[in-house]
Parts: sequence; C-alpha cells; structure tokens
Amino acid sequence: MSNLIYILNGPNLNLLGKREPEIYGADTLEDIEAMSIEVGRGFGLAVRLMQSNYEGQLVDWIHEARNEAGGIIINPGAYSHTSVAILDALNAYEGPVLEVHVSNIHKRESFRHHSYVSLRAEGVIAGFGVDGYALAMRRMGTLLA
Repeated sequence: MSNLIYILNGPNLNLLGKREPEIYGADTLEDIEAMSIEVGRGFGLAVRLMQSNYEGQLVDWIHEARNEAGGIIINPGAYSHTSVAILDALNAYEGPVLEVHVSNIHKRESFRHHSYVSLRAEGVIAGFGVDGYALAMRRMGTLLA
C-alpha cells in the first residue's frame, strides 16, 4: 500500500486565509500543506495536496488515487452537500477516506448538515479549523499502520 496521502480540497478553499476569516481563520492552503507534511512525516506518510473549484477535476483526482494513494483526506467544500459524482468516485476507491471541514457544518445553515461524502468516509472531522487536517493525518497514520 502506498504511503502517499491525497488531500483534496473543493471549491473556494483556495481562498482560505482571505475568505470569511471569522469562519475559516487566517491559515492558507500552503499552511495546511506544511502542517500535513510535518504530521505525516511522523507516520512515514507523504502528502499531495490539491485544490480545485471544479467537480470533475476532483473526481479525476479520486480516480487517480486508486493507483497512487494509500488514503484520501477530502474537504469537498460545498460539493459535500450536492455531489453524488464525488460520492460515486469515492465508493470506487478502496483505501480509507476521511472527510474534513474547517467550520462546524452542523452549526451552520441546515442545507450544510448533510454530506454525501460522509456516506463513504471512515470518519468526519468538522469545526476544528485547519487543525482538522492534522487530526485527519494522525488518524490516517493509524489506519494505515
């Protein structure tokens, strides 16, 4: 099994650190990548962090992960609540999947309380800010041990 972890980020997450800092904080995707690499190193895991605003690109990366990645950490953003295509792609992936949300989606608008991705994920981390990615990396390390 590969020690490479794909960290996939959906729409608008390229704006972390700039967009609604009262909800999402000041950290950027670059900060998340550095933190994830550091945590992963302790478990012998490598990281490939990617972000796209396009659903099809995320599906393509999930397909690619079938041959490349030992696990997927995904923050699908708003696609959590709408994308059966991402769910179907994740269902075709055989490794562990962890879902991360920077904000607590259950304290937000009611339409955000449902996630299609949660139907496939081994675990969901929400509301811990960007630290949720580090928690997911730690969990991935134990799942793949």
